[in-house]
Amino acid sequence: MNENISADARDMLDLIDGQQRRVDRENRLPVVWLYAIWAFAWLVGFLALYLAVLGVFDPVAAGIVFGVLIVGSIVASAVIGSRIGRGLRGESQFAGAVYGISWSVCSIAFALLGFGLLSQGMSGDLAGIYFPSAYALMCGTLYLAGAALWHDRVQLVLGLALLLVGCVAPFLGLGINVLVMAIAGGVIFGAGAIATATSLRR
Repeated sequence: MNENISADARDMLDLIDGQQRRVDRENRLPVVWLYAIWAFAWLVGFLALYLAVLGVFDPVAAGIVFGVLIVGSIVASAVIGSRIGRGLRGESQFAGAVYGISWSVCSIAFALLGFGLLSQGMSGDLAGIYFPSAYALMCGTLYLAGAALWHDRVQLVLGLALLLVGCVAPFLGLGINVLVMAIAGGVIFGAGAIATATSLRR
């Protein structure tokens, strides 16, 4: 009889473990797309700005391309972040919703800060240094928050890498800073997508 109880307990534990892995996979799969979206947005958007600095691409068109890509990525982050753990209740559901909303709220706050600085005399060249680094720092901080919420080491590494890039880029000057953002963003987010996709196959 004890053997039957032990077997039933093992079956129950296996069932719970299987359900947990399935929920974890469902939550992490959208993150792969999220990283891929950001990799594309940073690579193409910042390259457009770099080409504008070189004079081979219209600055207005470059600004539109960059703005559309970044806003689209922020919206995608808000939607995907709020839907992670959608089937859960209580604190997990609340954390996911707040995390998703934080992308939109923080992006608006950093934009208003930049516009405020422009209204107080910040030059266009300095704005070209501020905005890229500001959003790199914003993304890095939010990924650190995501790492803490979901115990995700990939987000931890991404967050630290983005904070480093955001801090170093201003010292390189206008032009080189956006090129670095383009390359670093594509590599960092692309690596995150690959690492997360690989973990789902285990």
